[in-house]
Amino acid sequence: MNFLATGIDLGSHPAAMLLIGGLLAAVLKGRAASIVMVVAPLLGFYVVVGLETGSFSTLSLFGFEIKSVVVDKQAKLFGYLFHVAALVAGIYSFHIRDRWQVSMALLYAASAVGVAFAGDMLSLFLWWEALALTSVFQIWGRRTKEAEESGFRYLFFHVSSGLLLLAGIIIRYHGEGETAFSLDPLTQDLEAGDLGALLILLAVGIKAAFPGLHVWLKDGYAEATPTGPVWLCAFTTKCAVCMLARLFPGAEVLIIIGGVMAMFPIFYAVIENDLRRVLCYSKINQIGFMVVGIGIGTDLAIDGAIAHAFTHVIYKGLLFMSMGAVLFRTGEIRGSHLGGLYKSMPWTTCFCIVGAASISAFPLFSGFVSKSIIITEAAKNGHTFIWLCLLFASAGVFHHAGIKIPFFAFFAHDSGLRPKEAPVNMLIAMGISSFLCIFLGCNYQWLYSMLPNGAAGYSPYDATHVITQFEILLFSALAFTLLNLWGKYPKELPSVNLDVDWLYRKAGRTFLSSGSVFWNGLNERVHTLFIGKLVGKVTEFTKAGHVYFLDSISGPLHQMGLLGKDSKTKAKSNLHKRTSLGVHRVGLTALLGILFLVGLLILAF
Repeated sequence: MNFLATGIDLGSHPAAMLLIGGLLAAVLKGRAASIVMVVAPLLGFYVVVGLETGSFSTLSLFGFEIKSVVVDKQAKLFGYLFHVAALVAGIYSFHIRDRWQVSMALLYAASAVGVAFAGDMLSLFLWWEALALTSVFQIWGRRTKEAEESGFRYLFFHVSSGLLLLAGIIIRYHGEGETAFSLDPLTQDLEAGDLGALLILLAVGIKAAFPGLHVWLKDGYAEATPTGPVWLCAFTTKCAVCMLARLFPGAEVLIIIGGVMAMFPIFYAVIENDLRRVLCYSKINQIGFMVVGIGIGTDLAIDGAIAHAFTHVIYKGLLFMSMGAVLFRTGEIRGSHLGGLYKSMPWTTCFCIVGAASISAFPLFSGFVSKSIIITEAAKNGHTFIWLCLLFASAGVFHHAGIKIPFFAFFAHDSGLRPKEAPVNMLIAMGISSFLCIFLGCNYQWLYSMLPNGAAGYSPYDATHVITQFEILLFSALAFTLLNLWGKYPKELPSVNLDVDWLYRKAGRTFLSSGSVFWNGLNERVHTLFIGKLVGKVTEFTKAGHVYFLDSISGPLHQMGLLGKDSKTKAKSNLHKRTSLGVHRVGLTALLGILFLVGLLILAF
């Protein structure tokens, strides 16, 4: 291997241009910051092109030598992808004049590049946390109460992911020493029941939107700015896919998880009214395909998962851009309130259709050349049930993303809205993504050649793949058409659909309510005991403590003859009265003084 750099050398890191761009954008104003948002990814792409496979970089931090950069084919591919995504998103967001959004967007992209090139667990953890802290500003930038609350929920999940990752690293370090910092596959350790490996899988699973851990995605993306989801959909989940492919190839549990991910979002997406939420569920569905490919674990399946991550960033970003343009121009994103926009937004409509064709895996579009690899490998390796699930999921994604999104946004009923066409910068960005969707679909060898294993000579355009995919698409389109004609397709109605986050929130409220009853009740009882009773008794005692004390020892004193010859009752009464007035006999006072001094000596020694 060749040294890329030793020590802290900012300019040598593949994320350097994006980092510098993010810092510059924080101090520049207006159009200058927007120009940096476009120039920085171009320069960064040039840096990645010049990286030599096998090179690495190190630095010293907290007494450890960290491999901050390791360059291999997978890292370079994700490096290319993240810079292209940042460039397209930067063009799309060129009109923004919010320095926080611009700066944090570039730093977010830099963090994703850092994850892709991370050489060990320590550098991975640093970039992993940076992903969370920089991405949330794409949600908060909308500056609504809903976005603020959603951003905090989003941050909770992703900071939790970082803590789980750190816990997994520490547990493995205590068991294995510094070898635990390696990014070697953990599949065997996971299947052997290693707790550290399990925690690391959960950490990655949160960012990959595993079932039950996915609500941050549909919650955060839907409340983000019009441009926010274009950035968000490109980096966080793809960093998770990158790490799953690196750390857990062939983990059979991922086949089950991926199958569930591919299936369950379909049902939510069909009834969802918010079209950006529909795309969020569709995104989880597509990540499920990638997770299945990684779980299968063959060289071709891993290549298929990585290829699908590459194409997914392009076409899903295109769909989010088209919906962002609609939201930007109309202020509305609910399917029940849209329709007929093709009349005034024809270019956006056409670009949306290209994205819809790509996500539906139409032949000659990018989704087909990547998704078919995973489906083929599932069948070839004996995962028949998962193969059937993926076929169903393929039909479902065409149903809810390939048809529903463009149909209800631009066609369906005429909403009467006649907004302007999307701004020029948005159209340029959508045009670039549309070109890439078609280019990758027609020139799949270009993508395959960059995959870690070169796709093992796989060819998507044979009769079996093409005919099977057309059958899936045609029958799905037929089902959509007939359901609409018969009035059975779920109508786009203003509504809120409950997801598993309802359980989180219910459980959280129940916990807070029960905690409030318990702790507040305990506090009240303790207050009554200590403040109402004990403190009162102590106060009362301090006012006349000496009287009570002498009353308690009046019997022994009387027997000793120190209280005179009066009866015991009268002597006690006289002692009580004199003590209250502070008047004692000289002998008794001397005795008490001696007792006091003896007590002090005992305490001192």
